[in-house]
Amino acid sequence: MKTYRKELWFQVPTRRAFINITPEVVQALRESGIQEGLCLVNAMHITASVFINDDESGLHHDYEHWLEELAPHAPIDQYRHNRTGEDNADAHLKRQIMGREVVVAVTNGRLDFGTWEQIFYGEFDGRRRKRVLVKIIGE
Repeated sequence: MKTYRKELWFQVPTRRAFINITPEVVQALRESGIQEGLCLVNAMHITASVFINDDESGLHHDYEHWLEELAPHAPIDQYRHNRTGEDNADAHLKRQIMGREVVVAVTNGRLDFGTWEQIFYGEFDGRRRKRVLVKIIGE
């Protein structure tokens, strides 16, 4: 069995964003040389997410609206976490909803996606450098 590890780095200039990282993950899979196995992609920060869905702008707008309704950023004093001097409690909650990681099967050297599936990095407290881990195992 072989393993391959790569870090992807992001510094989103806005508080929130959804970024399609499928091309970067496909490149990591090519670099690994692995033909059959599993590919783990996970956010290495507690206010960011990795998830799989469709790359459709209306859906991303709906996510933004839905998440803001579930965990609004303001007023920031509504969250106990923000009493520590932070203003990102909502980002922690949004990350919890959207998830930390995804695992995709690797078949014949390709990510074994369903129709329309893509991998996204979700940023909920941007403006600083954060990383995503890609770990591929297999043969």
